[in-house]
Amino acid sequence: MTNSMTGFGRGTAGSDLLTVTVEIKSVNHRFHECTVKMPRVYAETEDKIKKCISTYIKRGKVDVYISVESEKPSSHKLIIDWHLLDEYAQFVKDASKRYGVDEHLRIRDLLRQTDAFTAVEVQEEHSADQVILDALEEACRKLSDMRMNEGKELENELRFQVQSLKQKAEYAMSISPDISKKYKERLEKTMREYANSLDENRLLTEVAVFAEKADVTEEFTRLLSHIKQFEHALDKKEPIGRRLDFMTQEMHREINTVGSKAGDENVAAAVIDMKSILEKIREQVQNIE
Repeated sequence: MTNSMTGFGRGTAGSDLLTVTVEIKSVNHRFHECTVKMPRVYAETEDKIKKCISTYIKRGKVDVYISVESEKPSSHKLIIDWHLLDEYAQFVKDASKRYGVDEHLRIRDLLRQTDAFTAVEVQEEHSADQVILDALEEACRKLSDMRMNEGKELENELRFQVQSLKQKAEYAMSISPDISKKYKERLEKTMREYANSLDENRLLTEVAVFAEKADVTEEFTRLLSHIKQFEHALDKKEPIGRRLDFMTQEMHREINTVGSKAGDENVAAAVIDMKSILEKIREQVQNIE
């Protein structure tokens, strides 16, 4: 399943008391990481939000933005510092007694002590959990659709590139047996030029040693096997990004080994082409879930 790790989704839901808007964006990441930003009064919903997202997204960095707008006029409540008022009342009483002043404490005198009164806005939760989750589901579906559509484009590109890689590998493999033959011809020519007679035994020994060192049959066999596994992975109905990334690394290792062992200009040219194709594959694989 070649879902992309990049996408965006937006969902809205509402009730008679509030309207919720959820926006989700995701980018490629080695693991699954989710960050939720929303009003603190609804923080208890965060675990449910992350659980819902995990059913849609298995890999990638996800940022969730949730805004809640109340459809009901905001209300306030009064917080009173009774201890401060008690001290003020006691002060009036003590001052009246101390200075012989007949002073009676009145309510309006207390109301003038503004430090003792605080009006705060009441945050009413209105049982917003379900409304938030409804908006989240819509956003997740849209995000998932976008990731799936982009993933299909990535899959088409990967199938094309891996076929190109396979063709280059098969070509390089077909010409690799000629490497020992060419080496023998060069060595034979050199020995004839710098020696009076050609030592056939020495020639055959040198060619045999070179052929063993330059044999890349195993590397090509493993490379073609990795390519086949790569193609099969594209058909799986599960997240395959890490698997493809691993197989890309393995293919790169085999291609490097071929380049270091072959010692032939035609094979070397094919190796350069294979590396170029594999780099394009690697770049696309980084975006797959």
